[in-house]
Amino acid sequence: MGQRRLKTDADREKENFQLIEDENRIRKAFKDRDWNEIKSSDSWVIFKVMAEFVQGFEKLSKIGPCVSVFGSARTQPDHRYYKMAEDIAAKLVRHGYGVITGGGPGIMEAGNKGARSEEGKSVGLNIDLPFEQGSNIYIDPDKLITFDYFFVRKVMFVKYSQGFVVMPGGFGTLDELFEAITLIQTKKIGQFPIVLVGKDYWGGLINWMEDTLLNKAQTISAGDMDLFHVVETPSEAVKRIDEFYSKYLLTPNF
Repeated sequence: MGQRRLKTDADREKENFQLIEDENRIRKAFKDRDWNEIKSSDSWVIFKVMAEFVQGFEKLSKIGPCVSVFGSARTQPDHRYYKMAEDIAAKLVRHGYGVITGGGPGIMEAGNKGARSEEGKSVGLNIDLPFEQGSNIYIDPDKLITFDYFFVRKVMFVKYSQGFVVMPGGFGTLDELFEAITLIQTKKIGQFPIVLVGKDYWGGLINWMEDTLLNKAQTISAGDMDLFHVVETPSEAVKRIDEFYSKYLLTPNF
């Protein structure tokens, strides 16, 4: 096992700040507020949410068919998954799709970089987070949107994507993956292709889903396991998306 990195003063300062922020959120949740306070603060939240939806709809409604590329923000440029994501994005553009990512570093950067390399549409749906880096440099300037609210951002991913390529990632990637699967499973959106890249990475999760969710607990149906496909190479990932749309005689419209 590798050695753990020693914490710096900056790391400790971030941790202390986050602890204070967490305590403030918890205390605020239990604080009694009168109606005027509730109406005043929550009304402003409604307007902020509306503004984010309007901005997203206005910018993304004009971009044409795109595929979202999900994955870890921590993946370094010399990692094979970074290079695979870059290759997948470049291939998607050559096949007529634009690319949407979460706009940050890691796999997201690789996706935007691959799209930019082929002069395709490179979209970034960034999220404002404490202590996180800003958007990557490979996003088209007119296609960068920064959100405050995760749920608004997730609506934009789903509404304007014709497919999802899911690279290895953490909790955020899993959240995006299962959001897409759930919406397809419950018929809230069409059965767009979901492609997981990396059998060694996703194998354990898929085995658990089959053994526990499907066979033991029976909390999903057998057909739910067909809502996604696992591939090993960039070419396979893009082929899956092309095959899906060829069944309906559909091609990208630009």
